Amino acid sequence: MSTPHNTAEKGQIASTVLMPGDPLRAKYIAETYLDNVSEFNHVRGMLGFTGTYQGKPVSVMGSGMGIPSIGIYSYELFHHYGVDNIIRLGSSGSYVEGLNLFDVVMATAAWSASTYALAQSGYDKDLTYPSTQLNAQLKESAQRLGKELVEGVVHSSDVFYYHGVDKAAYIEKLNREHGCICIDMESFALFHNAALNGKRAATLLTISDTLKGEKQSISSADRELALTNMMEIALGIL
Repeated sequence: MSTPHNTAEKGQIASTVLMPGDPLRAKYIAETYLDNVSEFNHVRGMLGFTGTYQGKPVSVMGSGMGIPSIGIYSYELFHHYGVDNIIRLGSSGSYVEGLNLFDVVMATAAWSASTYALAQSGYDKDLTYPSTQLNAQLKESAQRLGKELVEGVVHSSDVFYYHGVDKAAYIEKLNREHGCICIDMESFALFHNAALNGKRAATLLTISDTLKGEKQSISSADRELALTNMMEIALGIL
């Protein structure tokens, strides 16, 4: 049952998977929140764990950075391992004023200029969408826990470092023309893979950088350890 990227055998991965980009964040979530934890993957350092949260089975696994990386891991989870739900947990830079450090965003769609979906399956649109069911469950979880969610379209970019481009003008254009309120690098492929396989996906992002107005950023340690709000909202759907 294993793949070139995942050594798990059938039954070792739960039907719901939390998927941060950083495998060390996956390890932190498993060690901090889960009981009866077992590791099911460490190929290429992409750590994966299964445990229980309040008695309910759940897995957590890193996706790596970017559309191609999450494209591989999420497709295998949906298609080869029978996973039903993947919730991406990531960090993000805000594109609009008023979206501040540590705010939690729930994606209502992912816009991208990526050709991933076109090359993979002939899908020629620039928007992919999360599961309305999962989003409703996440909203209910946030309300129950007294945590705020901001909803909006995220920009799934293939680029982290821009060169010779007016980044501020580009961000303004993305917000004006496509309604993008923040950036990530994975959600477009995740939502597409879920749709292809008849499964469910959602994205929660914590604002780690403000790219509009005054530039602010949280520390690397905070990115790994202090993103508890979105982690607890995601676990709350169990």
